[in-house]
Amino acid sequence: MYLLHNELNFIVMNNKHCIFLSGVAALVTLPSFAQSKGASEKPMNILYIMSDDHSFQTISAYDHRFIETPNIDRIGNEGVVFTNSFVANSISGPSRACMLTGKHSHKNGFIDNAHRFDGSQQTFPKLLQKAGYQTAIVGKWHLTSNPTGFDYWNILIGQGDYYNPYFIDNGKKVQIEGYATNITTDLALEWLENKREKEKPFCLLLHHKAPHRTWMPDTCDLGAFDKVKFPLPENFYDKYEGRIAASEQEMNIFKDMDLVYDLKMADKENEIHTKTGLEGYGRAMYKRMNPQQKAAWDAYYDPIIKDFKARKLEGKELAEWKYQRYMHDYLSVIRSVDRNIGRVLKYLEEKGLLENTLVVYTSDQGFYMGEHGWFDKRFMYEESFRTPLLARFPHGKKGKVSQMVQNIDYAPTFLELAGVDIPEDIQGVSLLPLLKGERPKDWRKSLYYHFYEYPAEHMVKRHYGVRTDRYKLIHFYNDINWWELYDLQADPSEMHNLYGQPEYEPVVKELKEEMLKLQEQYNDPVRFSPERDKE
Repeated sequence: MYLLHNELNFIVMNNKHCIFLSGVAALVTLPSFAQSKGASEKPMNILYIMSDDHSFQTISAYDHRFIETPNIDRIGNEGVVFTNSFVANSISGPSRACMLTGKHSHKNGFIDNAHRFDGSQQTFPKLLQKAGYQTAIVGKWHLTSNPTGFDYWNILIGQGDYYNPYFIDNGKKVQIEGYATNITTDLALEWLENKREKEKPFCLLLHHKAPHRTWMPDTCDLGAFDKVKFPLPENFYDKYEGRIAASEQEMNIFKDMDLVYDLKMADKENEIHTKTGLEGYGRAMYKRMNPQQKAAWDAYYDPIIKDFKARKLEGKELAEWKYQRYMHDYLSVIRSVDRNIGRVLKYLEEKGLLENTLVVYTSDQGFYMGEHGWFDKRFMYEESFRTPLLARFPHGKKGKVSQMVQNIDYAPTFLELAGVDIPEDIQGVSLLPLLKGERPKDWRKSLYYHFYEYPAEHMVKRHYGVRTDRYKLIHFYNDINWWELYDLQADPSEMHNLYGQPEYEPVVKELKEEMLKLQEQYNDPVRFSPERDKE
């Protein structure tokens, strides 16, 4: 492996390993693009880093309110930050399928997490393989079927566990001791250093479990934000007026976030019980830790549990306590993600790979940090629809890219970069012109979204919609027929549904025409029809 065996043991077993890693993650000034131009004519490598449920609000390249993420920011500082990046379906498995295929969910067949991804279909890793690339994926897969189109794959089982997780290493089940984010990074570095054919270009998909629920920090990050009290979002106590679907969800921090499963209140006395059905899973997560991990965990959480039991919180006090605990845990997990990305960037730099590698950082969707009182994703509202996207393209543009892009665009981007013809059935468009600093005149003016997973966990109703620079129109369907219209310029928090107001009828008409156009363009069988619109 890239790290010596004794160093790995140090990382796994010693709570001070974060100090060891933090040195690796230090920022280093690179030679300018101009100095390195023409240094290599080799095909460009691709490193695609994706975390799970990483909100754009918690990346300092987008927002400084919560946390500083210097290593993620470095990708954007030395490349571009996409300020209008979105997903096609805001839930883990379907989003990953969109990314792999360059197609909307109804076209790739993986519309929700209850489905099974058809691994026999066309994906960009398969096309890159045919073009001579070595392909690999490590970390979270979450598509039920085994990966195809990869020379090497080592994936977490299902959602994966934060501590001492099981992986499937090219078909063989193996448990690895340690913390998932560190382990996934170790596996990626090991493949880069020892398991690939170095004369070939590579495409490596590095997929972190973090910061997916249940936001279990590495032991060295426990208490990292203890001195911080985060301000409540202005709409934390949203009453969802004029928004039926929003009022009927089950992802409210106060009502639906489990004390044991989500917030780590697994007391030794077994006195704290919950009614969500998740308590047992929460206690099981603790039991899978080794003695050293438990000792560090207990030293931090036992006093918090004792204090919580003594205070007997109710109502708003309990809601706001849960919010603070959620934010502390979530952001502590992000620290580990950022630190490990620093490790990867340092490796690429030391090995002379950085100036011939496209480095991308994104998430499989956005996430709620208490906005509307919520955690999770699924809705077409901005916090979950919008996703971070930063890309370091050697010799390319630096700064911000404002054009609207979507995760169906990743596949054609990687194919064009590799000189591979983009199949006609791919629905996304290549971002390579934007990475080069070009401004295509015919760039898209609207985006299409479709969420299917209902009834299911969190009970977000099925819906599709269209977004332009200024407006968003959403149609909730299946068990309801409900429309919502938002002026994103005047109402960025999407609190005021304007649908049905006479002065907005021309806007609605235009957006419905655009929605139908996109549904026909992408051949979505679930199509809005004005003739069937029972208003």
